[in-house]
Amino acid sequence: MGFGRRAVGALLAMLAAACSPLKTFDALVPKDSGAGLVLRDARFGNDPRQALDLYAPSARNGASLPVIVFIYGGSWSSGTKDGYAFVGRALAARGFLVAIPDYRLVPDVRYPSFLEDNAAAVRWVVAHAPAHGGDPQRLILAGHSAGAYNAAMLAYDPRWLGADRARVHGLIGLAGPYDFLPFDGPIVHATFDSAPNPAETQPIGYVEAGDPPAFLATGDKDTTVRPANSDSLAAHLRAVGVRVARRRYPNVGHVGLITAVARPFRGKAPVLADMIDFARSVTAEASTPAR
Repeated sequence: MGFGRRAVGALLAMLAAACSPLKTFDALVPKDSGAGLVLRDARFGNDPRQALDLYAPSARNGASLPVIVFIYGGSWSSGTKDGYAFVGRALAARGFLVAIPDYRLVPDVRYPSFLEDNAAAVRWVVAHAPAHGGDPQRLILAGHSAGAYNAAMLAYDPRWLGADRARVHGLIGLAGPYDFLPFDGPIVHATFDSAPNPAETQPIGYVEAGDPPAFLATGDKDTTVRPANSDSLAAHLRAVGVRVARRRYPNVGHVGLITAVARPFRGKAPVLADMIDFARSVTAEASTPAR
C-alpha cells in the first residue's frame, strides 16, 4: 500500500489532539513482515473489555521467546487493542511473544480497576505463553502514556501481581505519568479521586532495591505528560541501585513517541530500536531463574 507524504501529514494532523484511539492510524500504516496475530480476543475475565491479542514471529528457531505485555494509553478513558497491531507486529518481528490487552476504562470504572484488569492479563500470559512459544520467566511490561503508568504500577507495586512480579525483568515506559501529585485536571480527578490515599497511586512510591530495570523514554515536545515524570522515576530507581536507561528524543511529541514505532515514522526517532536493545539485554540476563 502506498503511504506518501500527504497521507503521513494527514495522519499526524489527525493524531495531534489525542494519543488514543489509534485505530485508523493502525489500519493505514504498513506493518512489519515476519510476525503476525496468533490469537485474537483471548478472554482473561468476564467483561467484554477483558480480552487480549497475541502476536508472535512467523518463524522460530525452536527456542522459547521472551514475552512483552504492552499496555496502550488513552488517559485511562479510551483506547482499543485493535489500534496497536503495528506495535505488536513490530516487537514480535524482532523475536518476542507480544500480548496487547484491553481493559476497563473510565467512566465505567475508576482506579484501581484498570490495574486489576492488566494484572489479570499478565497472569493469563504467564499461564498461556508456553503454549505459544513464550517463556513466562522472561517477561517485560511495557506501555505508552497511561499504559506506561499501568505497566509501572504492575512492575513496582507488589499489590497487583503478587508472586508473578518476580517474573518481570524489565519495564519499558514511553511518556508515562509516574509522579503527578497533587491531582490536577479533570481526567486525573475522574480517574483517581476515588483513591482513599492519593500517595498510593504514584509509581515512585513503590520503588525498592532489586526492582526490575527500566527504559524510560520521552519526547522533548511532549505537552501532554511532562517528561519530568520520567526524570523523577529514573531518579528514584537510581537512588536504590536499579539500572535505568533514560532517553529523550528531540522534536518528538507525546503521540509521536508511539507512532515512531510504526514503519513510516522510524526515521523520527529510534524508539523501536532502543526498546528492542533494552528488552534483549534484560531478557538475556533473565535466562537464569526468575528474580
